[in-house]
Amino acid sequence: MPSSLSASRATPPSASWDEPEGLAARGTLIVLAGRGEHGGVYERFGRRLAFDAYRVRALGDPVADPSVLDEAAKLLADESLPGPKVLVGSDTGALHAARLAAEQTPGIDALILAGLPTVPWTSGSWEAEVEARTACPTHQARLTNDRGFRRGALDTAPDLPEPSLDLVRVPVLALHGAEDAVSPLADALSAYEGHPDVRTVTFNGGRHDVLNDALHRTAAATVVLFLERLRLSPELPAIAEGLA
Repeated sequence: MPSSLSASRATPPSASWDEPEGLAARGTLIVLAGRGEHGGVYERFGRRLAFDAYRVRALGDPVADPSVLDEAAKLLADESLPGPKVLVGSDTGALHAARLAAEQTPGIDALILAGLPTVPWTSGSWEAEVEARTACPTHQARLTNDRGFRRGALDTAPDLPEPSLDLVRVPVLALHGAEDAVSPLADALSAYEGHPDVRTVTFNGGRHDVLNDALHRTAAATVVLFLERLRLSPELPAIAEGLA
């Protein structure tokens, strides 16, 4: 399936993945990366969602480059991209995504928030940071060898207010690792508590970068279920339910 990366070495790249040839696109996901990341970090997620005929446009870290938010707004307004259009944010990208939705930015049909940060965190070393980010050895190796990735960025406290989910008027899927040391699960659940349009899914053993963690296949499958329901109608019952 087609994919592309675009940027200079000095500027973290954006990345795109399209549906396989011959299939009609089922929607568009616009990803806002977290601290230290760039769009290419989400290659595995992008390829998997594109295989299910969703277009994925992964952008950089808005904390490092605020123009990323202008690029996201342009993609949301781009009528050549199929709907529904879903804004995906990881780490501080989730804070920015929630803020854009709260400001009623046109074109957002739903939000997916992964690893919403809640408190400042200090790693102390690269080894501690990469362990806190993901338990997946493949992704750990990618981050370690990625020249465009900025180590130590998680030590930078988000310079943003807490997201005002009360002003969000679209469905929200919240994904969070149960073992997230960067953003403790209890604090994240408190941020989402009382918001009827938020569906929260936690991952046992999951760490901070839940879309790129050891359970990345389960996270992607959860996203696809959310998207398929969104395409029909978010007011309909869930497509699949677990039984105790």
